[in-house]
Amino acid sequence: MNLQATPLGIGESKITGAFWHGFTEKARTQVIPYQWKALNDQIPDAEPSRALRNFRIAAGLEQGEFYGFVFQDSDVAKWLEAVAYSLMTHPDAELENTSDGVIDLVVSAQQPDGYLNTHFIIKGLDKRFKNLRDDHELYCLGHFLEAAVAYKQATGKDKLLNAMIKYVDLVDSTFGTEEGKLRGYPGHQEIELALVKLYGVTKDEKHLRLAQYFIDERGNRPFYFNGEHPKGTTNHRYHQSHAPVRDQKTATGHSVRALYMYAGMADVARETGDESLLSACRTLWEDVTRKQMYITGGVGQTHHGEAFTYGYDLPNDTVYAETCASIALVFFAQRMFNIEPKGEYADVMERALYNGTISGMSADGEAFFYVNPLEVVPEACEKDWGRKHVKAQRQKWFGCSCCPPNLARMLTSLGSYAYSKRGDTLYVNVYAGGSVDTQLASGTLGLDIATNYPHEGSAEIKIRQADKNAVLALRIPGWCEKYDIKRNSGIFYGDEADGYVFISDLRANDTIVLTMDMPVTMIQANPKVRENTGKAAVTRGPVVYCLEEADNGKNLHRVNLPFDANFIASYDKLFFGGAVRLQSEGKRMVCEDGDALYSKAAPASYEDITLYWVPYYLWANRGAGEMTCWVRCNNAIIQKKEK
Repeated sequence: MNLQATPLGIGESKITGAFWHGFTEKARTQVIPYQWKALNDQIPDAEPSRALRNFRIAAGLEQGEFYGFVFQDSDVAKWLEAVAYSLMTHPDAELENTSDGVIDLVVSAQQPDGYLNTHFIIKGLDKRFKNLRDDHELYCLGHFLEAAVAYKQATGKDKLLNAMIKYVDLVDSTFGTEEGKLRGYPGHQEIELALVKLYGVTKDEKHLRLAQYFIDERGNRPFYFNGEHPKGTTNHRYHQSHAPVRDQKTATGHSVRALYMYAGMADVARETGDESLLSACRTLWEDVTRKQMYITGGVGQTHHGEAFTYGYDLPNDTVYAETCASIALVFFAQRMFNIEPKGEYADVMERALYNGTISGMSADGEAFFYVNPLEVVPEACEKDWGRKHVKAQRQKWFGCSCCPPNLARMLTSLGSYAYSKRGDTLYVNVYAGGSVDTQLASGTLGLDIATNYPHEGSAEIKIRQADKNAVLALRIPGWCEKYDIKRNSGIFYGDEADGYVFISDLRANDTIVLTMDMPVTMIQANPKVRENTGKAAVTRGPVVYCLEEADNGKNLHRVNLPFDANFIASYDKLFFGGAVRLQSEGKRMVCEDGDALYSKAAPASYEDITLYWVPYYLWANRGAGEMTCWVRCNNAIIQKKEK
């Protein structure tokens, strides 16, 4: 299998376009400092973290008991990783000094043999590696590996990296198929993709082999988790351990675990050339994105196990769609793209980035969603136990706060998702705006991209430096039905393949302008999606829109959107930093007041109204209220008769 592409390093691109620069700056200047306070339990009226306190206790610097979930350590790791990416683009001596101190603290808790997990250091090392199914030791190690690799790349400092390599050596001597080793694998996948990242730095085949082992061993019989829990019942589908990974045809179980595993599978397939593993990745990709993905890029339909369910089961109001799951989908999409650069992978990555991920954070960067619903009635969230997991407002922090630092590390590393390179070709995957300076196979390519995407559908690329063999691949999103490209003011017709237009013979001072029509589009779901039969969703470019009570009043379930509705799109610079808002014609069902629960059926009548739409990623920034993405849509409604 030919290795296809690699993401650009964080330092090879700068994000300056208004939309994503707003998010990356928010992550750097607001989210990272806010989460530092959260890790130190300094957020009033918020769930405590005590994650750093756990390390102080484990290191013998304080007395006390372990607090939190068994995976509490991972919050610190993800924060460190986000800091590392931030330092790559914005050196900050004070922040680096703070993170150096955190690394000193973490390493001071490490045991002589390399083991490092505060839960077991505090509660009893005799229990370590005894319950891989539930105890998240390898998951936490995975996150610290990713942080260590990023911190080494950002600062050149390897204290955390060396400590984690020592821990990996312990894991390698403990697990495997050799005699005397445990044939176990993690209950929560993550270490697989992290080990491949480690291998990318160390080039130590042992690290790649260990990642391959965890993937190949999973699901083999006898089931390892049954040996750990001989008197208990293990839901193997929840853990994606019900079958060897190459035999798994549908996405099942805990959605974040599944997608981390799929990303790790893709990484190993890429590094080893394992075609059977890549084939399994393609099969699982198709099931996730064509049968079990929300229009927002959310995944995981049920809160029972935070899990996938089955094809075309996509409830809007009881959905789980964890922020971490959309982020994990971005990881999987990026890795599949870099194996075989195709627009379908970048399309899904874009959908999740512009909708299902950033919806998990408030406009001020100081409140977060764990669950990202597509329909909300606040009273139902409060009084219906089946919807208790759904919140009408973001929270300051969580007892289980995996999502906020996950979002921080994704935003601070956005450049690695926006661009990829293969040989002499640079792929522009996300029109984030900014600059690129990278080394292609035959020389340096430098360019600047000016764009107001996704508010507008155009991008201007100016070539500063280019080798004669350099090729620029501009992505044409799947939502775009009409576009044109001008090169130095003349119409350009390039070769188009797999969702990209390829522009060769680049020269310094070339100006390339891509213009994409970006109409408002009404989308319908497959009729197999029972929840959305007779409904439509509204999109413009990559952005999904929704109706909120703040603009449209209560009882959004009575609203009807005519098929031939006209939409007006307008940019509102004062709406949470600037956003395109929509207006359209609409109808509202007129209902007689009364207390009768049931009455004789009669034709419904409707009144004309104006509907006001906001980007889904900005919902719930104006207080608690109803929200819906899918709206009833009927071209044969009966108009309200004039009296």
